[in-house]
Amino acid sequence: MKIIKQPKAQMHATVDSVEADASQAASRHTVGAPVSALPLSPGNNSEVVATAKRRLIANADKRRIVLAAAACTKPGEIGALMRREGVYSSALATWRRQYAAGELSDATSKKRGPKADSARAELKQLALVTRERDKLRVQLSNAQLVIEVQKKVAALLEQLDPLQKFASP
Repeated sequence: MKIIKQPKAQMHATVDSVEADASQAASRHTVGAPVSALPLSPGNNSEVVATAKRRLIANADKRRIVLAAAACTKPGEIGALMRREGVYSSALATWRRQYAAGELSDATSKKRGPKADSARAELKQLALVTRERDKLRVQLSNAQLVIEVQKKVAALLEQLDPLQKFASP
């Protein structure tokens, strides 16, 4: 290896001329180039960030994969099936449980939100009937009170009627 000794001033001049030649060459190459081929400025962030999106698999596809896995008899067939379908073993195990429970049929699709509780619905119905019964009891007691008053008024009128018979002749 041979070292060439140059004065410092001359070395800096050589570096500056090399940089100038490189920038002129770069500008010549990018004049007619498409925008995607142009070099990016240091401030431009060109990183594409992938947004994770959960893959939704229909119940029919889950059923098909579970049945295909059940049909596998040779060693390694289930692994090949899972790689081909892009499915993890934990998902397959969950789908097998759902299939055994009958949750993968098209007729009974799972709905989101709070589940209907039959015991709670019965308690709600019972509370409604109890309120209605209490309201009817109050109305009945009011009606009985009115009937009692009417009976007393009728009795008083009967007592007054014989007295008026004697007074008017």
